[in-house]
Amino acid sequence: MHWLITGGCGFIGRNLIKKLLVADESDRVRIVDDFSVASVDDLEGALLDRGRLEVIRGDVRDEALALRATAGVDVVVHLAANTGIALSISAPREDCSVNVLGTLNYLEASRRNGARRFVFASSGATLGEAKPPIHEQLPARPISPYGASKLAGEAYCSAYYGTFGIDTVALRFGNCYGPGSDHKSSIVAKFIREALASRRWEIFGDGNQTRDFVYIDDIVEAIRRAGTFSGVGGEIFQIATNSETSVLALASLLSNVLSRKGINVQPPAHLPGRRGEVQSNYSDTSKARTRLGWEATTDLTDGLRKTVEWFTTRERRFS
Repeated sequence: MHWLITGGCGFIGRNLIKKLLVADESDRVRIVDDFSVASVDDLEGALLDRGRLEVIRGDVRDEALALRATAGVDVVVHLAANTGIALSISAPREDCSVNVLGTLNYLEASRRNGARRFVFASSGATLGEAKPPIHEQLPARPISPYGASKLAGEAYCSAYYGTFGIDTVALRFGNCYGPGSDHKSSIVAKFIREALASRRWEIFGDGNQTRDFVYIDDIVEAIRRAGTFSGVGGEIFQIATNSETSVLALASLLSNVLSRKGINVQPPAHLPGRRGEVQSNYSDTSKARTRLGWEATTDLTDGLRKTVEWFTTRERRFS
């Protein structure tokens, strides 16, 4: 199979490339990335197999580039996006431009070049302040521009499946964490970086807000299945762990993991809550289990341990 991964130099993209190139020696991967948060140097070691990996630099809003990049491709995995609610609030037009127009460009290019499958990285933010556990049948009422842009992407996926017959699959990821997330602004990566720099953690609000933290290997396996399983065109799947963890509980677990590595963490400071963020969020993943045969297998404590080990090893390597 020939895969195209937009945002391929990012956290999820890098881990997905490793999985695909190792799983099948006949698979080829092409990536498109603007290198705004990472570089080709982040594709470490064996990933630079130039016979099977092609790297294209460019912006997903470039329509002509999308047509060139999707030529001869079987599966498009569209990961490239402005991520994060805070950024979407500060620059909603930019968020819409990248997330909506970028998605439309690659759907249209997939149609014109005959790509058979389009996997779209979405988010539970599409549902807004819904009572958890969130699931695919709930009405979408996003409360942030980021959630709105991802909902628009889901809508275009549905339209291209219904009108043009492209097998689109939207995956609503939980809060993804794991090795390779050094560029991420998400809470696990941010807390680890701050602990290694001896900086005090900052928690927005009282810390009782809950999230569903899902390990990178589980995310990657869900993407692989979404790109290869038959009979899932036009579908949306919640991809998370079906478990609820408060920010305070996460901080406690992570502090314990760090302390076992000899890294002391100060008690966190609390700041006012942020606009656009939901209070409670975790997912019912029964549809993914039934239709994709997928469920998360990595325990949060074990996942945090592996993530801290990667960060500390990387710090020693570059110190």
